[in-house]
Amino acid sequence: MATVQGHCDAAFTRVRDIIQQNIATSEELGLSLCVNISGKNVLDLWAGHADLARSKPWTENTIACPWSMTKCVTNLAALILIDRGLLEPSAPVCQYWPEFAANGKENVKVWHVLTHSAALPAWEKPVTMEDVYDTETATERLAGQALWWEPGTASGYHPVTQGHLVSELIRRATGMRAREFIQKEISGPLGADFQLGVPESEWYRVAELISPPSFVPPPGFDATSLPARTFSSPTLKAEFAATAEFRKTELPALNGFGNARSYARILSAISLGGTVDGTKLLSPETAQLATRELISGKDLCLRKRLRFALGFGLPADPAKGWIREGSCYWGGWGGSMAIMDFSKRITICYVQNRMATPGTTGDSRIEAYVNAIYDALKSVGSERVTACL
Repeated sequence: MATVQGHCDAAFTRVRDIIQQNIATSEELGLSLCVNISGKNVLDLWAGHADLARSKPWTENTIACPWSMTKCVTNLAALILIDRGLLEPSAPVCQYWPEFAANGKENVKVWHVLTHSAALPAWEKPVTMEDVYDTETATERLAGQALWWEPGTASGYHPVTQGHLVSELIRRATGMRAREFIQKEISGPLGADFQLGVPESEWYRVAELISPPSFVPPPGFDATSLPARTFSSPTLKAEFAATAEFRKTELPALNGFGNARSYARILSAISLGGTVDGTKLLSPETAQLATRELISGKDLCLRKRLRFALGFGLPADPAKGWIREGSCYWGGWGGSMAIMDFSKRITICYVQNRMATPGTTGDSRIEAYVNAIYDALKSVGSERVTACL
């Protein structure tokens, strides 16, 4: 049986044990989990296998596609531009992208895009993944499309389109699309093993994904409803992540390849107030925007209560849930998750390849890891942990 590799402070032995148990029971196929506190990785573990045949161990440098967890990095890029004064959250999108005003969209604001309330959760049909891979044409289609509801009145999760929209705002503000900006301004300076897409020379270290259970429509399911239109335009399939087309293109909402360590390195910029190992990405004031609620309520697409700040989700009910107050987060299809606890300077990132859930807000695996992490910190204190490193 595969054993857990990497290192962790002795305080987190229980977390290691839970990972080992999940590997033994096949709750996990392969995974990486990283906890950064005050800029130090107090836990950096990996385990299991990177392939379905269980012949290829998940190693220190294995990377995977955690789907919508990618949005955390793309939206961090937007926060950097806000911090530099190149984007203004309350400004209309068409101020930067004049063509976007078409079809009644002149009042859509930048903050609407970053909170999934821009009312463009998908493309009007017909659309295929091949259409989406043609980034320039797909973005132009969004600019000409009509709104699906009044922007800013409710969130409606934008599973794929948010990436195209944010990337175009980045391009209009800097001349660079998201992939280039992230490499030059974020992952490169931080030395983080993260990129949108992945070159063929590195495919050998990409983990295979196990698809989650197929969606079975309930009785009376309305195929014309807003959620149905959103998640069928285009329809995502886990096997796309193994194709050359997916890996070579730029999908700023979906195809950020990395592992828990690289995501934690980047996203600790939020938890640490904008500066990572002396590299300043944001001011503390802008970093804190990721934890300030702008919109909440029943999401029109995911049909559950959600809260959004600029670019990130907030815990819907921190008194009852496992994501703590003072944190922001977002996850990926299948269960991967990034949590940035601004109040305690903690970043928790989890990347896995057994996709067990259809949603983007985590499942019982990350819930157990997170609870064990905070239980350990409650017992010994984060100051004691980081002082020992």
